[in-house]
Amino acid sequence: MNRYPNLEIDLKKLRHNIEKVVERCGERGITVAGVIKGFNGIAEMTKIYEGSGVSSIASSRIEHIIRARKAGISGPFAMIRVPMLSEVDLVVEHCEFSLNSEKTVLDAINEACLKQGKRHGVLLMADLGDLREGYWDKEELIQVARYVENQLPYVDLRGVGTNLGCYGSIKATPEKLNELVELAEAIEMGIGRRLEIISGGGTTTLPIVFDGTVPERINHLRIGEGIILAYDMMAQFGVDMTFLYQDVFTLRAEIIEVKEKPSYPVGELSYDAFGQVGEYEDRGIRKRALAALGKVDFAYPDMLMCRDKNIEIMGASSDHLILDVEKCSGEIRVGDKVEFDLCYATMVFATSSENIHLTFKE
Repeated sequence: MNRYPNLEIDLKKLRHNIEKVVERCGERGITVAGVIKGFNGIAEMTKIYEGSGVSSIASSRIEHIIRARKAGISGPFAMIRVPMLSEVDLVVEHCEFSLNSEKTVLDAINEACLKQGKRHGVLLMADLGDLREGYWDKEELIQVARYVENQLPYVDLRGVGTNLGCYGSIKATPEKLNELVELAEAIEMGIGRRLEIISGGGTTTLPIVFDGTVPERINHLRIGEGIILAYDMMAQFGVDMTFLYQDVFTLRAEIIEVKEKPSYPVGELSYDAFGQVGEYEDRGIRKRALAALGKVDFAYPDMLMCRDKNIEIMGASSDHLILDVEKCSGEIRVGDKVEFDLCYATMVFATSSENIHLTFKE
């Protein structure tokens, strides 16, 4: 018997999505690092990436990769957040390569490799304007590339990469990614050989992959949401992702109360539990239902998508989701289950919540 709230994960649909994205990218000569951070590295899901055609399994959290190793998943693994100095030993132990933007960390990686008797690959990150990680000074980037190539004997310079859209909302365009190609070619001139990888970002680069305008030398992407959900690409960028399943996840919540109540709070308004003053519309007396999960499980009630379009999400507290069920064709009763689809933002929280019970569909 399932416990609720319940998050059902369809592993067959996930495998389909991985294989289709790998195939589409492969048509453009692009390999895919499958990013598992969006679902918090759930081992049963990570296992599906093994043998599905991805060139590596990637996360920004070393804990996800360690968990995968313990589950018997062989990788290869990539650390896609610039490593903390305090975790360099773990990164070298568990990952085949990592993204980097600090010379101090690169030196520490070389020392860790020496201690562990290993080699470690690195991608040097270039900041092209999104203003997250990466070298802003392009000459510094080229100098560090020469340094890694010539003075760090246990570190292999595998290529360069960039991030677009995750902080500064900068769009991945052919022109922007040509900047990365030009930087890669400048590095190649400086080190006297061709780089193996030019990593052109993540899911937000898929639109120009699919329309064929991605620069030819971009040969690697780090893709998370574009495989797992394929929702944000459709909703935000208008990209046709109907060749993928958008319902890998089904979130089910149990109804714990159904009553007719006013739609506008009664009394003097103050702050809610999260320090906010809500905005409410007076729609008179409405039939409302409470479901047993809340903001600590999904953070953003306005980003949950109820599959029953007659149910309206009104808001949430820490542990209660408030639904308007006035227009439901059937009667909603205590104990009924309501189903929701997720987007990236709600998936990140739901998969990390200890209150949500996971089940898997093969």
